[in-house]
Amino acid sequence: MSHEMVNVIYRKYDGSLHWNHRARLLGEDEHGVWTGCPAGTTGSKGTEPPITWQHAFVLLLPRDAWWTANFNAAPNKTEIYCDIATVPQWSDGQVTMVDLDLDVIRMRDGRIILDDEDEFAEHQVRYAYPPDVIENARTTADRLMKAVTAGSAPFGAAPHWLSQVT
Repeated sequence: MSHEMVNVIYRKYDGSLHWNHRARLLGEDEHGVWTGCPAGTTGSKGTEPPITWQHAFVLLLPRDAWWTANFNAAPNKTEIYCDIATVPQWSDGQVTMVDLDLDVIRMRDGRIILDDEDEFAEHQVRYAYPPDVIENARTTADRLMKAVTAGSAPFGAAPHWLSQVT
């Protein structure tokens, strides 16, 4: 896989733009496709003005799972940030998924957090999530909590891909 650039686009369930940025396509392994962003990369939340990320990160995009995972370079206080999302879809130099609110986070100090349960409950009503989407999101969050806590692959250590963007 070349080191071409790809547009990473998260949307909300109604199709509205959520987080979006450009990233370098790093490669693939048994866990999925990896993209990377060096410190200083910019991204936007929806149509808000861009922000600049202070630390490098890599993003794992599994081929057939309802999540994505950012692995952040130190000293970012968040080591791993998993978004519960629909399966990433690739097309014409971009990857798109629907953010389903729930996040599994491992802080650099080792704490594991399930975040945004309130947003998930609110959006079930606002966006009329179908029952299968709700079930997939909850099941995925439970599995990720266990995997991230146990340090199961790929969550055991910083992936070698991170060295390509730091």
